[in-house]
Amino acid sequence: MQEFLSLNYEWLRALHIIAIIAWMAGLLYLPRLFVYHADVKAGSAQSDMLKIMEYRLLTFIMHPALVASWLFGLLMLWANPGMLSGAGWLHAKLLFVVLLTGFHHALMAWTKKFANDANTKDARFYRIMNEVPTLFMIVIVIMAVVQPF
Repeated sequence: MQEFLSLNYEWLRALHIIAIIAWMAGLLYLPRLFVYHADVKAGSAQSDMLKIMEYRLLTFIMHPALVASWLFGLLMLWANPGMLSGAGWLHAKLLFVVLLTGFHHALMAWTKKFANDANTKDARFYRIMNEVPTLFMIVIVIMAVVQPF
């Protein structure tokens, strides 16, 4: 299996990048929907529409993209396990990917709160949270491309 993965490494990398782009799109857009949702009256038509948008984004784009990102990333490591030794940049990248996955889970919890009309946070909170994936993305890309250590 490792030989097959090694021979198809560039395909794995391409699929990993595609999955990351889809996942990041959702990670950047869902908190923006929360900004709008926090200012809307619970039970209104606009709130109901935002609930549907949030659910569909999370369920049909973000979850599959998260799974694909991890799957293709781990397959790349399986194809080239030597990358883990002496590659501090990779360990830092993986740490931030784990943190980004944790942020994804926070988004899931906030989506459920909005779905149940139980949100307690204001739009300003979600505006700040909207910046978190960008900061993580910057670190991850620098680690993957520059490999500073």
